Amino acid sequence: MPTRKERLAMSRTAMPTRPADERRNDFEEVALGFDAGAVVTEASRCLLCRRPPCVDECPVGVQIVDLIEHVAEGRFAEAAEIVAADNSLPSICGRVCPQERQCEGACVMGRKRDPIAIGAIERFVADYIPPAAPAAETTGHKVAIVGSGPAGLACAGDLARAGHDVTVFEALHELGGVLVYGIPEFRLPKSVVADEIGRLEAQGVAFETDVVIGASDSLDDLLVTHDAVFIGVGAGLPRFLNVPGEHLIGVFSANEFLTRLNLMKAYEPDSETPIIDIGGLPVAVFGGGNTAMDAARSAVRLGAGSVTVFYRRSDEELPARREEIEHAKEEGVVFELLTSPLELRGNDEGKLTSVVLQRMELGEPDESGRRSPVPLEGDTFETDVSLAIVAIGNAPNPLLTNASPDLEVGRRGTLVVDDGGATNKTGVYAGGDIVTGGATVILAMGAGRRAAAAINEYLVGA
Repeated sequence: MPTRKERLAMSRTAMPTRPADERRNDFEEVALGFDAGAVVTEASRCLLCRRPPCVDECPVGVQIVDLIEHVAEGRFAEAAEIVAADNSLPSICGRVCPQERQCEGACVMGRKRDPIAIGAIERFVADYIPPAAPAAETTGHKVAIVGSGPAGLACAGDLARAGHDVTVFEALHELGGVLVYGIPEFRLPKSVVADEIGRLEAQGVAFETDVVIGASDSLDDLLVTHDAVFIGVGAGLPRFLNVPGEHLIGVFSANEFLTRLNLMKAYEPDSETPIIDIGGLPVAVFGGGNTAMDAARSAVRLGAGSVTVFYRRSDEELPARREEIEHAKEEGVVFELLTSPLELRGNDEGKLTSVVLQRMELGEPDESGRRSPVPLEGDTFETDVSLAIVAIGNAPNPLLTNASPDLEVGRRGTLVVDDGGATNKTGVYAGGDIVTGGATVILAMGAGRRAAAAINEYLVGA
């Protein structure tokens, strides 16, 4: 291993990616991942802190220093076992988690140089995870998981390891929740999600698709046949701009746009659920988060003539991962910052033709600490648009909560839970975006793990 001085002098190993001119024409994965030599080199930079802050900032508690030490020594299989002990979805997290705001953001190396590429290291070792161990000796308790997104999968994995009989119910025809309908193939291949779910199936987790809890069955129905229920249905109800013209043909929520692409294969010429033909036409995306980047980069791949992201704050406030922003810019996406839509306009056929926008400036900070955008009086402009994608956030779908009026719901439509994810309804727990509102994959997984621990204690005692 290099000395501390040598480590401090080492530069961060760059993640290889496909050239922008190549990748903007297809939906294949952009980031290529480390090879064995690169991952050992990057792991060798780690200072192996005795009190590692990176571990504290990992929502699922991966023992990062132990992981990196094993990788630096070339012991990849053992490193993979360390990851798998705390993370049911390591290949996914290594690709889509905002490490720069969590583990890498807390990295001690980052105080002097670039932080260790923890996410890229985790992604590499996930390929070496051994086949899942057989399911533990059964406790005889049955748990229902509602939703097969990151919160539900993480909860299911921990409960299966504890020996409980776990069944995951998914409303759609494909498993994975937001991991498959909301994230494009070029950022998270569907095969990766399928492999992770396969490991859970090997542990004994059962899955049922096309089951809408709140319609086909209720929570009370599940509690008749199960000893506990975990709700991890996410927040899939899109928010809209509430400006004139949102009814026009060519205006999509990011949810619909990405779901059509991901699950309904709208990018195929003979798709039965196509996006309107945008070849050579101008596209507008409203919003600045990861979903907005996914939508914008997908529009590029559909052959748009131009793709512009309109965001009402400045570059510093863009909530998307820096990596995703840079990739979008490399692929030709244009950013119009400090602008906000006032009106969407169309022609006599009801088709979108343009958008009127308001120039903004930053005023005082809002509740989140970000400076609030303020309109610049009289400074508006109009630009041609043939497809508009609204990506300004999501709220929980009220279907399940409306069917269970005894569940306590907060003012934003989210479920009210305690620190362990317990709702006010005995035996019912919840976690992820249904509790927090739209957040990240890893935060949802952390909530799923905490709820699994609480459910296990509820059923058999800690």
